[in-house]
Amino acid sequence: MADDVCDECGRDGHRNPAVAVDAVALREGESGTEVLLIRRGREPEIWEGRWAFPGGFVDIGEDPEDAVLRELREETGVDGFDPVALAIHGDPDRDPRKHIVALFYLVDVDPEAGPRGGDDAVDAAWVPIDGLTADQMAGDHIRIVDILRE
Repeated sequence: MADDVCDECGRDGHRNPAVAVDAVALREGESGTEVLLIRRGREPEIWEGRWAFPGGFVDIGEDPEDAVLRELREETGVDGFDPVALAIHGDPDRDPRKHIVALFYLVDVDPEAGPRGGDDAVDAAWVPIDGLTADQMAGDHIRIVDILRE
């Protein structure tokens, strides 16, 4: 396989799924449990304007735990710490862009942190978990919300 390595990107000839991480941060608000979410931008178009957990792709050479904290900071301006694995979603059809395996992490944050949308997130906010519905959420992120409600 050494001969099949791309000189530009360093990847081998295997077609592998991409790995993404998503940060799940919670706090107790005036109306109960709130979750830190971002409002998606244009990509993919099917989820434009929907709520999602802050996240993104793991860079080559990056530990997923570092990636989830980086993505949280880039998309919300909030610093996180102590990520703990919560769930893995790997259905090959879960994302219209390509096969993406998502690692969801519970992440501690300052509950007083004021999020702001950044990177490819058009907004970020603490959202009450009780009122969230599947049609408000991007992709399969409602499955995580349902886990949190239990």
